Amino acid sequence: MAESKAAPAKPAKAAKADDLKKIEGIGPKIAELLHAAGIITFADLAASSLDKVQAVLTEAGPRFSAHNPGTWSAQADMAAKGEWDKLKEWQDQMDGGKVAAPSSEEE
Repeated sequence: MAESKAAPAKPAKAAKADDLKKIEGIGPKIAELLHAAGIITFADLAASSLDKVQAVLTEAGPRFSAHNPGTWSAQADMAAKGEWDKLKEWQDQMDGGKVAAPSSEEE
């Protein structure tokens, strides 16, 4: 069997996959889509253009194309650098991966 030589269905074996779900706005299904597109580490995501990530979402259909990956690269860059406290602080200000608009309902 030549199965042991090539395992293209599992690109995570070639490089250690990061948990992309740690990026605000990325859930399990989007993480799978990104992995299938060759984006498996925080560094991969940080280096990916917004157009490339949006194309992955668009190709997956309307359920995914509605997501806004505008902050994902910057979040992934922080994660790749191990800036977890800084990332957490920024994510606390987000809503679904987008910078939340200032609320007019403050008490």
